[in-house]
Amino acid sequence: MDAARMLWIVVFSSIGLGFFLYGKKQWKIVPMTCGLVLMIYPCFVSGKVLLVSVGVVLTAIPYFVRL
Repeated sequence: MDAARMLWIVVFSSIGLGFFLYGKKQWKIVPMTCGLVLMIYPCFVSGKVLLVSVGVVLTAIPYFVRL
């Protein structure tokens, strides 16, 4: 693992924790689910480009999907 990958993991996991806590407190399923996935998916993705692409998409989903 290089430093850039570790930085992206920390960034997206932190955003995921925020989404998860917000979704849990407000009882909103979309932010809670995206937050959980944002915290877990870096363990299974190996490429930096894929890591950033999936992270950006998962970060944007709660802003556009309101359930």
